[in-house]
Amino acid sequence: MNKAEQRSIIEKYVEAYNSFDTSAMLNDLHEQVVFQNISGGEVNLKTKGKAAFREQAEAAKNYFSERQQTITHWEYVSSDLVRIGITYRGVLAVDLPSGMKAGETLELTGSSEFRFRGQQIIGIVDES
Repeated sequence: MNKAEQRSIIEKYVEAYNSFDTSAMLNDLHEQVVFQNISGGEVNLKTKGKAAFREQAEAAKNYFSERQQTITHWEYVSSDLVRIGITYRGVLAVDLPSGMKAGETLELTGSSEFRFRGQQIIGIVDES
């Protein structure tokens, strides 16, 4: 798969994420996709398989009334690994254990890595 194809798949994934469209997020995921979220250097969420990813993505939609990931840069690490820089802005729909309240805005910067197997994403690591 070439860089343009990888870029297109990642852009569609981010667009689907921003639109709360879980089905579209799953379109280019491998059945055995592994997802990890890392915050502050610690893995706080890990799923394996498309079904587990769907379940997590559906649950996560309930935390935000709005959310927007914006791609800030692209790094083609290897033929099967792409890292993007992101800025993230989300408006909370619920109170969080951290003390943030519904209606407050969460803003983060971070990165996402996408590992490909053939024409599909086999791994995603989000880090903030």
